Amino acid sequence: MIAVDTNLLVYAHREESEWFDSAEAALRGLAEGKAAWAIPWPCLHEFFAIVTHARIFSPPTPLPRALEQIDAWLASPSLALLTEGPSHWQTLSALVRSAKLAGPQIHDARIAAICLQHGVRELWSAERDFARFPALRVRNPLVG
Repeated sequence: MIAVDTNLLVYAHREESEWFDSAEAALRGLAEGKAAWAIPWPCLHEFFAIVTHARIFSPPTPLPRALEQIDAWLASPSLALLTEGPSHWQTLSALVRSAKLAGPQIHDARIAAICLQHGVRELWSAERDFARFPALRVRNPLVG
């Protein structure tokens, strides 16, 4: 299963993004495909917080439009929403220890732990910070 990180959700939503066309096509391919794909719940939360934030986007995405976007992704019959499981703390603490993380780096570790717990074979992200977690295969579908 492929999971999608926040940055790709944002790029696929905000038309002024230089990556809009590629990200939107990648997500549409997943959403309309038959293969299972996933979004970790924390990525949906972060997506909403980013696109509706007036200091990040001017103008920010209006609340109804942001909710409609999330509803559109949730309508995909092949989408799985991922959240923490019973072994989350063990997985997360192992990632934190091995990568020697602190502060805001914990967010990416949380996403990585959720993906690993659910057997995600690949996380799609444009962020390089996930390289700290060698157990999780990460690919940026926006570049060759």
